[in-house]
Amino acid sequence: MTASAVTLLSLLFSVLVPQKMWYAPTQPLTISNKSDKAVVLELTDFTGKPVSAKSSADLAAGQSVDLKSLFPDTANPGTFVLYALATGSNTSQSGTPKDFAGTPLVIEVRAQQQNPAAAVVTRVVPLQYAVMTTDTGPLTEAFYYDAAPNTVENFLSLAGGGYYDGLVFHRVVPGFVIQGGDPLGADPDPTKRGTGGPGYTIIAEFNGRPHVEGVLSMARAQSPDSAGSQFFVCLDYAQTQQLDHQYTAFGKVVDGMDAVKAIAAAKINGETPEHPATIQKVEIFPVTAQKDPYSAIFSQ
Repeated sequence: MTASAVTLLSLLFSVLVPQKMWYAPTQPLTISNKSDKAVVLELTDFTGKPVSAKSSADLAAGQSVDLKSLFPDTANPGTFVLYALATGSNTSQSGTPKDFAGTPLVIEVRAQQQNPAAAVVTRVVPLQYAVMTTDTGPLTEAFYYDAAPNTVENFLSLAGGGYYDGLVFHRVVPGFVIQGGDPLGADPDPTKRGTGGPGYTIIAEFNGRPHVEGVLSMARAQSPDSAGSQFFVCLDYAQTQQLDHQYTAFGKVVDGMDAVKAIAAAKINGETPEHPATIQKVEIFPVTAQKDPYSAIFSQ
């Protein structure tokens, strides 16, 4: 591994550190305990349900383990979350552990297109959330790594690079959605608003996550694979249920719906707000025991 790769891993990860971020199916899924204390590993699926270990899940300080040997389920397609708990902790309760060390890891075991029951590659990333600061207040956003991993990666990459900073919510449909993420959303030419993007599009990841209040989903044109950076926040499931399986739901506002509703209450001309609310900045944070927005998702 190159020095730059080691530096990147040390910046992204804390207690539990993968040997690398991508693994072929034949390679060991090596995870190391980089803290100075022993920990016990807790693996859950993306609903918070614990996954059984084949043997002791204790991991000494500085020790490494092949997750596939310890948790055989990680050899098969699925999305898992790996936690480091203090030695002696109870590791068999459903839901997010309440007291864990460092940042949990998302273990994405991706399936082969030709054979969905077989793994093609595994990706390991830190579990992250976003805080989107707007004119009306902050929105805390958690993401559906299990249902739309590529869309989540795209959003986090854009947000982390400052793409959304200074953009506006250019579209407001009361009782339906507020929409933003368009670099042309405040263009002086109104015919350009709603047509902008990052210069590329992504493949749709339609999934079973319902478009309930607060859900983040990708805006698109007629083609399913035409989304890029524009997203919307759902307001009322009675109106947005029609979007299920037609648009890519990729996360949810778990705190800050008052700010969303304030944006939705703006005075509009058609679907265009007279004074569009601005996204001042989007910050990406690692999940910690002190701040874990995913407990709201896993408890649903």
